[in-house]
Amino acid sequence: MKRILPSIFLYAGMICIAILIDYILHLANLVWVGRYFGIFGTALIIISFIYSLRKRKIINSGQPKKLLNFHEFLGWFGAIVLLVHGGIHFNAIIPWMALLAMMVVVASGLTGKFLLNDVKQDLKGKISEMKEKNLTQDEIDKEVLFQSLLVKKMQNWRKVHMPLNMIFMALALIHIIGTLLLWSWR
Repeated sequence: MKRILPSIFLYAGMICIAILIDYILHLANLVWVGRYFGIFGTALIIISFIYSLRKRKIINSGQPKKLLNFHEFLGWFGAIVLLVHGGIHFNAIIPWMALLAMMVVVASGLTGKFLLNDVKQDLKGKISEMKEKNLTQDEIDKEVLFQSLLVKKMQNWRKVHMPLNMIFMALALIHIIGTLLLWSWR
């Protein structure tokens, strides 16, 4: 349980921060500001995809680890901003579906990150223990085979994370197009 607590705290913190910001906006009679948070939150999430571009070698600049941290932070912060944008107002089904899809994507990202890191740490610890016992590399390889296969399998969580992202992006795009068509620009 203690290994998944960081993920739970980040997710719950995201929701609590969004509620607090929304509450403050309501107290200050600035609810209209939340309308524009949609643009800001969307921009943050789009910028976070620099990591994906680097990972797929579409761009070559940037260190992958730093870009991953950047992706995680902007995704989390962008989700907070978009939660404030959505607020407690129920105006249409597509925006709420997009918001729900975003929440699932964030949960998927946090889960994948912490579970994969946990399995990798266990594997490193087990290998270190075996080296201290002076086992041969072949013996170590046999002992950790299952766990290393688990790490490889865990890395496939992206096969779930990416389709969830696509669903979120499709719903968000429908919402954005609808907003642009129907928004009162005065």
